[in-house]
Order: sequence, then C-alpha cells, then structure tokens
Amino acid sequence: MNQSLFDRKILQRASVDACVKLDPRTLIKNPVMFITMVGALLTTFYLFTGHATGFNIQIAIWLWFTVLFANFSEAIAEGRGKAQADSLRRTRTQSMARFIVNGVESRKNSSDLRKGDVVVCETGDTIPGDGEVIEGVATVDEAAITGESAPVVRESGGDRSAVTGGTKVISDRILIRITNDPGNSFLDRMIHLVEGAKRQKTPNEIALSILLAGLTIIFLLAVATLKFFADYSGHAAGQDLSDIVTVPVLISLLVCLIPTTIGGLLSAIGISGMDRLIQKNVIATSGRAVEAAGDIDVLLLDKTGTITLGNRMATEFIPAPGVSEKELAEKAQLSSMSDETPEGRSIVVLAKDKFQLRGEAADVKDMSFIPFTAQTRMSGVDLRVGNASVQIRKGAFDSVDKWVQTLGGNSSPEVRSAVDRVAKAGGTPLVVSQDAKILGVIYLKDIVKGGIRERFAELRKMGIKTVMITGDNPLTAAAIAAEAGVDDFMAESTPEMKLQRIRDEQAGGHLVAMTGDGTNDAPALAQADVGVAMNTGTQAAREAGNMVDLDSNPTKLIEIVETGKQLLMTRGALTTFSVANDVAKYFAILPALFATLYATSGGNGPLATLNVMGLASPHSAILSAVIFNALVIVALIPLALKGIAYRSLGAAALLRRNLVIYGLGGLVAPFIGIKLIDMLLKMGGLV
Repeated sequence: MNQSLFDRKILQRASVDACVKLDPRTLIKNPVMFITMVGALLTTFYLFTGHATGFNIQIAIWLWFTVLFANFSEAIAEGRGKAQADSLRRTRTQSMARFIVNGVESRKNSSDLRKGDVVVCETGDTIPGDGEVIEGVATVDEAAITGESAPVVRESGGDRSAVTGGTKVISDRILIRITNDPGNSFLDRMIHLVEGAKRQKTPNEIALSILLAGLTIIFLLAVATLKFFADYSGHAAGQDLSDIVTVPVLISLLVCLIPTTIGGLLSAIGISGMDRLIQKNVIATSGRAVEAAGDIDVLLLDKTGTITLGNRMATEFIPAPGVSEKELAEKAQLSSMSDETPEGRSIVVLAKDKFQLRGEAADVKDMSFIPFTAQTRMSGVDLRVGNASVQIRKGAFDSVDKWVQTLGGNSSPEVRSAVDRVAKAGGTPLVVSQDAKILGVIYLKDIVKGGIRERFAELRKMGIKTVMITGDNPLTAAAIAAEAGVDDFMAESTPEMKLQRIRDEQAGGHLVAMTGDGTNDAPALAQADVGVAMNTGTQAAREAGNMVDLDSNPTKLIEIVETGKQLLMTRGALTTFSVANDVAKYFAILPALFATLYATSGGNGPLATLNVMGLASPHSAILSAVIFNALVIVALIPLALKGIAYRSLGAAALLRRNLVIYGLGGLVAPFIGIKLIDMLLKMGGLV
C-alpha cells in the first residue's frame, strides 16, 4: 500500500485538484486560506482599476500561488489515499455466489447478496461478501486485502470466523453467513476511509483552526488600521506614503502575517496521519481515532501473542534425585514423539540440542503412543523392551503423581520443590515418569518477545502506562509482567473485568487503547478510546473497534500509538514554525516598509536601523516576503506528509525540542529566505 511522495500520477491529479479546490464553498472551511483567496481576488480586481504595474501584477500572481500551494498540499495527501482506494477497487470483483436456501444450492450474483444470506465456498472460490463462517474450516488467501501471501485459517465457532469479500478459499469447504448489505462491506468502508476527501476534522484540529482564525482576525484588524496610522504619520512628517501603503501592499502584509504556513498544511498533516497507518496495514474509521492514539496514556495488551510468543517452550530439564539430566531428556523426548503441539516439539528440540538425542533412532514398532486427553491430562508412550513393558508418562504434576501412586510409587520432596519453583517463576511444570518412578520436571516457559521490554521502556518515557491482560493465575502473571517490564497486570481476567478496568481508567482522566479479536472483546473495544480489532477476528470485534489491523498482529498497537504521537508532534512542530515564521516576517517587513518615515533630510528615518537585512526597497521587501510565504508551504509539504522523526520523549521535552528546532528555525528562516529573494529580485530588475 506504500505510495511515493513524488509519484507522477499523484502529482498530476493533485495539480488539477488544487485548482478545483479554489471553489469558495470548499475553501471557506479553511478560514486562513479563504482570507488569502479574498486578498488575491481584491488584488486582481485592483489591477483593472488602472494600477496594473509590474509590482502589483507580481503580487497578485504570488498571492494566487499561495492559495494554490496550500490546496496542492491537501490535494497531494488526498491523492495518495485515492490511489490506494483505486488499488482496492481493482481487488473488488463481481462473481457468482453459491447461494443456499433450505439446503438447496443456487447461483446468485454477489452484488445481490443481502445480510443474513448463506453461501457455500470451496477450494478456488472467491468469497462473495463479508461474513462469518458458520460451518467448516478452510484456508483463505487474503493477499488482496492484507498484502500477506501466506494463507490463513478461518473456522466456525471461534475468534477466527470472520471472512472478507474478495478473498479466496485455498482449501476445504465452508458455509458463510453474509453480514453486510451491498455498499457496506469491509472493502467498501476501506475505500471510503482511505479517500482523504472523506476525512472529518478531529476536535484538536478544529480547536487549532479556531485559534488560527482568531489570529487571522487580530492581524486583519491590525492591517486594516495600519493605513490610517500610516496616513497620520506621513501627514505629521510631511511625507507622502500613498505609493508605499497601497491595497496590494496591505493585502500582502496581511497574508504574510497570518498563519498561512500551518493553515495551508493543517489538513495535509491530518490526512497523512491516516495514510501512514494505512501503510502499516491498519484502517482507522476516523481521524479522531488516529489523533486519540497520539494522546493515549494507558495501553491494555493481551499477554499471549503480544507480550509473549504465545507458545510455551521447553527451556530446562530438572532431574529428580538419582536421575541424570540426559536420562530425563531421553524419556521426555520419547514421550513427546507423537506430540504435535508446539510444546511437544520444543521438548524434542531441547533434548536434541542439549544431548544430541534423536527420536528417529527409536524403533516405532515397539512403541504404543498414549494421546493427551482433558480427562487424564497426560500423554506418553508404552515401550516393549524384550518381554517387559515400560510405561513413560508426561503431564501435569497432580495427574502424573496420581498415576505413579496407582503403580505403588510416590513423588519426592525435591520434585515437589522443583514444580513450585517453576510455577513461581511464571512457567508451566511438566512431570515425566517411568513406571512407578518420577524422573523429573520439564520447565515450559512462555517466551517473552525479544525487544518488548525496551519498547515498554520507550512508552514509559512518553508517560504511557502498560497493562498486561492474561488468564494466568496471579503468580504466573506477576513473573511474566516482571520479565516483560510492564507497569501493571490483570490476572485471571474476564471480559467484564477488561471493560471495568477501561472505565476505571477513563474515569481517572486517562485515554485507553486495547486490542482484541473475539466477540467477548467487543464491549471493551467499543469502550476504549482506541480499540484495535484484528482482521482475523469476529465481525462483532471489527464493528466495535475504531481501527482494524489487517495483519492481525497484536503488537501493532505500539506502532499505532507511535503513529498517533508522530501526527501530534508534526502538527505541533509546524505550528511552532509557522507562528515563529510570522513573528519574524513582521520584524523583517515593517522596518523596510517604513524605512523613510520621519526622515529629516530625505534619507532614511529611525525605523531604517531595524532593517537589519538591508532590503533594497519597500516594494522589494513586500514582494520578497510574499514569494517566501508561498514557497515555504511547498518546501514543507514533504515534512507534513512524511511526518517529523518520531522520538519517545515526554511532553516537556517535546516542547523544548520544538521551540529550539522549529521555533528558532521559524525565526531565522524568513530573514535568510527573504534576503536571498530580495537579492534575486534586485539582480533580475523585477523591483
């Protein structure tokens, strides 16, 4: 879904859209740029009243360029979204659905399917619409939606039952109940959301727009009264300033002083925030959700698959007294040869890595494997050694202990101590026995993902509290929480507990984010300020959240928060630059404009000493400032779209950084830029 900032098709479309956006009904939504367009219109009309001088014509041209460049910044951001939407439209194909009523199959166009209809899909079929699998299991190719080539499993009755229209069944047969009417499918909503033109302004953006409008009104009043003060001062000094303080000059001064830089880039910054999420394969249902992600200060994360790898792995063999570790590993490997679970395979691998034991060397003909059952909570193997039979079992301590007792044996205090130690460390103890003797304990550990502790440390620097959610007992949960470095944890959690925790955090003034994929997660997802639903999850979860992760990667929540932070950081940085920029232009223009005022002998007056740049003339000062004001918008478009470099800093540190880099930069840039343009205008004889 990545789109280059300088894609030629996007630039061509944006150039056309920038002109279309000159419609006053569109531009009035941006008060700053609307005032700029009104100024450009007045200057243009002024040319037809006998004032079509070279200076006034140049002013009019650059005022129009200022509006067009601002429109272009928004149009190019929208253009990237439209290009992505076009790509999604190409994935949407019309097909014939195998419609089922009362067990009878018939053909029906996919566009005619309605919510509640039941269809059947088999190997090679394209799923005709969004739905829930109500019968069967199948592998599905979702590359058209997620970009991921690996097929995924979809099955009925679980948290991986949702299917998306336009994806393809790779194997097996499933029955699907359609969950959306035409035009309301997930793909339709994606297309709608990625088109920037449909984006609604967020509360913070509206508040900033009001602030910018207020500043515009203040400068409008200041410039409107400047003519009267200039006439009074000129009369008192016996000077004629009518050729300096003209309508184009006053309009130019107004446009240079109002916050046109951030006013022209504000919409592009918001659109690009959603665009960056889309590039991460996350669809946000609103700009509000992206912005809320940047303000999040509490993260609720599932342990399994987010903080840990999700599969308990064998990490240690703890032999009983009188038993060697190699003997325990050998018997543990034999008991796990038919165990296809990740835990069972990890036992085989650990035995092979530590003692070079290979299960292939065993004679399977002399083995009778005992499968795991929920009733016995054990698995194992019966070996025939000569005329004798050896019974090896592996399972939960209490189950194996009872088994051993029935054979006349018993567990030792050392084994019980090892079991307790593993449990207290957050692991799962598996006990291995041979006949009536317990050989030792296997330490199964839910592996914490590499680098996750450092990620949580970064979040903590930003003032974000992390809470791990798990169904484990408090002892195990505490051990894993300590290893992962989370700030808090919820053990033995239920859907009701998750919902209540979110409400409690929000009541304390916090903004909360969480992930989920099941129907039982839907209430909490709906309650959270940022609810990220997994695309593999149920339809209820996808509807409840305000974001959908197409990759179904729970750790994506951390990237979402970083993207939201980057959006707010970019807006804050460019707002700081824009305000500082306006202040600098004020002190750069006015001294040059009134340099001759109150001159006693036809030379320069007192204000000339403030003309530190030595601008050639009042006209050159104004024209240079107008040109710089237009060009700086273009120069900052890549930064607005790409965003400033993300850093995990607190609010105070970010403010200091913005003031030093963008505040100081905004003060210095106009002096350098206006002086260079002034020199070029003078060399070219344009003023």
